[in-house]
Amino acid sequence: MQATVLSSPASAQQIGDAVSAALGDKLKSIKIAFGEVTVTVAAADYLAAASLLRDAAGCKFEQLIDLCGLDYSEYKDGQYEGLRFCVALHLLSVSLNQRLRLKVFCADDDFPVVDSVNGVWNAANWFEREAFDLFGIIFEGHNDLRRILTDYGFIGHPFRKDFPTTGHVEMRYDPEQKRVIYQPVTIEPREITPRVIREDNYGGGLQ
Repeated sequence: MQATVLSSPASAQQIGDAVSAALGDKLKSIKIAFGEVTVTVAAADYLAAASLLRDAAGCKFEQLIDLCGLDYSEYKDGQYEGLRFCVALHLLSVSLNQRLRLKVFCADDDFPVVDSVNGVWNAANWFEREAFDLFGIIFEGHNDLRRILTDYGFIGHPFRKDFPTTGHVEMRYDPEQKRVIYQPVTIEPREITPRVIREDNYGGGLQ
């Protein structure tokens, strides 16, 4: 049996040129930094762009390595004025030995929605459920979009920047009802200021 030998990887510029040619007017922006190529497409073109990146001759990104949500609401100390929620994908072409980062921003900050790419890469299934659970991003067309990490009674999306560190509800066992119950969080928010204690003559050197 003959082993498969991967070809030498293309340069970042060559990957960028091939992706630009494949996406055409669907390409919103492209950035090359630290040897990595990042392309951004509009939400309306996202599904079509994903199919092109998988099938186009110079791309052949057959595998989805990762998909995650991003919340830009506190980006650059509040100076960022773009859309809040983003979905970022990391793609791999085994046949061409190259990688790509694909980003798409949700058009509506209040109700973030993008198409599901589970029909393009079936590895997206649980990744999209995770982004839905943690960021509240809706993936339209996903056939089983439900929480995957938090509990059924969980309120909110814990990776959003405005989600409180203590959460909204807590659970405990109620001995009277003989079952686990949910109730509002009873922890009072507080700021912890470290107390610094130094010995006498600290930093004064040896006597």
